[in-house]
Amino acid sequence: MKRGQFLKTALAFPILSTTKLEGSNLLRFIQKRSRSFEMTPDMKDAYEVALSILKPSKSQLEHGLELHKNSLVFDTYSFQPYAAIDGKLMAETIGENASVLEIHDLKEDMMMTRFVESERERIEYENAWKASGVTCIFQNAGEEGNAINKLIKRLAHYTYTTDMMGDFVTKAVLPEDIVRAKNEDRRVLYFSGNGVPLPQEWVSEEEELRYIRVFFQLGIRMMHLTYNRRNKIGDGCAETSNAGLSEFGKAVVKRMNKVGVIVDIAHSGWRTSLEAARISERPVVASHSTSASIKEHIRSKPDEVIKAVADSGGYIGICCIPRFLGGTGDISAMMKHIDFVAKKFGFDYVGIGTDKGYSSKYAEEEGNLVNAYPKSRTRFEGLWPEDPFVTSPEMIQSMAWTNWPLFTVGLVMMGYSDYDIQKILGGNALRVANAVLS
Repeated sequence: MKRGQFLKTALAFPILSTTKLEGSNLLRFIQKRSRSFEMTPDMKDAYEVALSILKPSKSQLEHGLELHKNSLVFDTYSFQPYAAIDGKLMAETIGENASVLEIHDLKEDMMMTRFVESERERIEYENAWKASGVTCIFQNAGEEGNAINKLIKRLAHYTYTTDMMGDFVTKAVLPEDIVRAKNEDRRVLYFSGNGVPLPQEWVSEEEELRYIRVFFQLGIRMMHLTYNRRNKIGDGCAETSNAGLSEFGKAVVKRMNKVGVIVDIAHSGWRTSLEAARISERPVVASHSTSASIKEHIRSKPDEVIKAVADSGGYIGICCIPRFLGGTGDISAMMKHIDFVAKKFGFDYVGIGTDKGYSSKYAEEEGNLVNAYPKSRTRFEGLWPEDPFVTSPEMIQSMAWTNWPLFTVGLVMMGYSDYDIQKILGGNALRVANAVLS
């Protein structure tokens, strides 16, 4: 598939007034243009915070909203909207002395599938998708790690969702499915696993690699090489040793190339990331990361790594996590990271991977039915060094997942062409998805 088949040509809009809209006038303007969804109080507050930071003119706002509506928007790493748990069922389960693992699995199942059975959660789910204007999410469909019995659970939840709600959201297995969904005003999930599935029996290299194809057949199209910690493939981003790919890791990259799975280095150490990007014969991505030149963090990538990713034909998806972004930690900080990568490495090599999800407006109500969760130890993969950065509610609100249309407004404000903006919004992710499967 050639780029011109899935990227619209630059849009032509009439010249509009540059009068600035502020406060309630600005919100009324947006609500008037957003009749396809209900702007909830939380969405309205998040919009107000983002707009107070961006301060677009009327022409920039209208241009951005229209461009967003007409673009294929592909979140390079995120989560579909979350449902509220069933608080009564959770309280009963905890009262029956369920194990920490059982409670964890029940909570994930409810948050990831409850809108299939609950009408009010389904309405919330669909409304959040419509508010975001997102066509496709590279969906986190595998819990962090390499254990097959662990990775399969989220994949089952999201497969169930797309099986049961096909009139609204489906699973994409080919890039063409994403394009078709945009044309038909539907939504799709493109599955990613937070680890390479390994039997971990270490009988032979071939036997360890065989489940990459199995999970590909189940729909997984991208896999993390590591998640924070060191594994048999390479070092995670939180390991101070910063060792590179192991010999087995090189075989993993080669097998992923052969099968057609995108190599994701978002949570890998810098040297592991660099070596993976350099040896891969297919595009490599850092699906949800930041630029170390703007803010050095274990989850950022230095210029040398970003260049290697770009040289592979891949991209870096800039995330919406305040402490990774640094500076003001808000939507303006996110724009600075995008601008740096776009101008230094090219508009073909940057996307937006929010790493954020929308939570149902009923989440607090249902959560209040649960007195307390049993305490548990820090999970093995949760290796996060001390970080003095203080995250404010306003930072989080400014980059709420339903604020996606305002991300496009922010790109318009930076003076980018519509064509380049459409690459960032989804064209680059679609190009890489196609190149790795080719």
